[in-house]
Amino acid sequence: MSYKFIEGLTLADVAFEATGSTLEELFESAGLAVTKTQIENLDTIKHTESLKIKLNAETFEQLLHDFLQEIIFYKDAKLLLFNKYSIKINENHCKLEAVLLGEKIDMSRHELLVDVKAITWHYFSLKKNNDKWIATVVVDV
Repeated sequence: MSYKFIEGLTLADVAFEATGSTLEELFESAGLAVTKTQIENLDTIKHTESLKIKLNAETFEQLLHDFLQEIIFYKDAKLLLFNKYSIKINENHCKLEAVLLGEKIDMSRHELLVDVKAITWHYFSLKKNNDKWIATVVVDV
């Protein structure tokens, strides 16, 4: 499980590649990358808030997109940042159940970088390469 930012893929947005040996690991990596786009140090986020979400979609690509959009929604609607994700994916029915751990934004401890507005479909991809899942994601900032 990991992520890395991709320089030069887009001019005004932020792009990253997330990987995982399972879909769950990939989704967790992508969630961390979205949060890392917004905050300098993920370790400053305490686990004082817990949020359960359930999603279903037609494809795993749509499921990943929707999951990342949920992270942005809760940042905007409830001022929540997350740095731990416990994810279960039903691969037969393209369903996700997750618990997100984090806290409300605290300007005295969280060094904010940019405000992520949305996950775009531009360059968006999710594929399995041998035993590794790889996603390319561009976030609108």
